[in-house]
Amino acid sequence: MLEEVERWLIERSWSLADRPLHRILAAKRASGQTVSVVLPALNEEATVGEIVSAVRHDLVLQAPLVDEVVVVDSGSTDRTAEEAAAAGARVVHRDSILPRIPAVPGKGEVLWRSLLVTRGDIVCFVDADLRDFSSDFVTGIVGPLLTDPDLQLVKAMYDRPLTLADGTAPGVAAGQGGRVTELMARPLLNMHWPQLAGFVQPLGGEYAARRGLLEQLPFPVGYGVELGMLVDALHLVGLDALAQVDVGVRKHRHQDGQALGRMAAAIYRTAQLRLARGHLLRPSLTQFERAGDAFEPRTYSVDTEERPPMTEIEEYQARRVA
Repeated sequence: MLEEVERWLIERSWSLADRPLHRILAAKRASGQTVSVVLPALNEEATVGEIVSAVRHDLVLQAPLVDEVVVVDSGSTDRTAEEAAAAGARVVHRDSILPRIPAVPGKGEVLWRSLLVTRGDIVCFVDADLRDFSSDFVTGIVGPLLTDPDLQLVKAMYDRPLTLADGTAPGVAAGQGGRVTELMARPLLNMHWPQLAGFVQPLGGEYAARRGLLEQLPFPVGYGVELGMLVDALHLVGLDALAQVDVGVRKHRHQDGQALGRMAAAIYRTAQLRLARGHLLRPSLTQFERAGDAFEPRTYSVDTEERPPMTEIEEYQARRVA
């Protein structure tokens, strides 16, 4: 590990206890900064309401840390929107944001569009599939941005116990990331961007950043958004403007192996573009499924599109002037 990263781990990796809530609230009052919490959601009716309720109860009603809670629905066919609204979130459908540009499927697409329907100086992203959610996730990653003006982006780090579909938990070694993190993202970062080797959860969906940074970044439309954002932020603002906070344990729905393969392909493609900005010869991934006594190929397209920095979008420029 680089000496720079060893130093960063000491100076820019914290725990929840390092910033108690009263200190964070005092910093918010003193700075006058506002905070938006955004949940990108697709068919998360079982969990989104609990997350919204926890954030609103703890950090809107009990303690005035969060100024708005927005759920961006990316086309749910279940009661995600209804559950989120009932819990107190403002729900916006992806397709209603910036209709001039047709939406494409993908998490990064939703995060990018959320910048147009939120106002916070600090934007905090939280995945909508978390179980046993604690509002500490939000205070943990927002706190450093409110108390330290030199920071630009803060990611959550945590343990990720593996829970199977039947509810059993075979367990996972403490400190490990997800499967795609360990098999794809971490090797890529260590080999090509060793300054980012200190991030425990580089692909984690819980992170907060200053709007001024987010609006300058391109957003890969799919699963590559977290890796792309880290790499681009490193080049834009430097390692010391990035940090991470230990928020404990993250429980969420795990995907099957083939879905993880597609996620890994999108992440590799995001890294490839940042390494060379070259042409993808074959932006697709073929996987195989058992069909009777044979294996049938299934070919999926790999996300090849990125959204430009939001500052280049005329509707966003007009909103800033207004």
